[in-house]
Amino acid sequence: MLKNQIAIVTGASRGIGKEIAVKLAEHGVKLAIIGSSAQISETADDLRKKGFPHVLPIQADVSKEEDLQQVVSKTIEEYGHVDLLVNNAGVGFFKLTEEVTLEEWKKVFEVNVQGVFLATKAVLPHMKERKSGTIITIASDVARYTIANGSAYTASKYAVQGFSGSVAQEVREYGIRVGTINPGMVDTYFAESTQGLPEKQDWLKVEDIANAVVYMASAPKYM
Repeated sequence: MLKNQIAIVTGASRGIGKEIAVKLAEHGVKLAIIGSSAQISETADDLRKKGFPHVLPIQADVSKEEDLQQVVSKTIEEYGHVDLLVNNAGVGFFKLTEEVTLEEWKKVFEVNVQGVFLATKAVLPHMKERKSGTIITIASDVARYTIANGSAYTASKYAVQGFSGSVAQEVREYGIRVGTINPGMVDTYFAESTQGLPEKQDWLKVEDIANAVVYMASAPKYM
């Protein structure tokens, strides 16, 4: 069902985003993978070595509107259209609220919320014109409850959940599906932590999140 579809995946340099790209490629999806550093080209090389030739790496800052507009334009120029957007890029700072700097607060919202808004905004006119498309955002289980020492991150995920719900209602008539995946603790690179640490052995794995994306993207339109 996903074969030959075109997907944009943000935050795809490593961890969850890279694994999402791998799983989609395994199902025949052609990819535009987005990362904030030159590492995204290395990730594209890794994917090609795995036997997935259709990988377009784009270095972009998801908090910048011009960058996201160019991402969509380059993807359409390369592949002709966009079927799927996966908003995966995210950051987090976990400390007492009075210890969170204004710069950290802004960074969390610029990436986690503004990035989702800008990527979604950039791709929607194209999807509306085609009357087809799927937008999946990797949120968090803290989009549904609160945790101590995570005020900025939790607030950003509540915002993403609300944003996605509103957009879903706006675009349903165009045949576009919008949803979130809300995982708990995941063994990945996040908040200055690395993947594969012993204390993370019982956490969700990046493959679990990637499989959830494939499942949601593959679901019939009426779901």
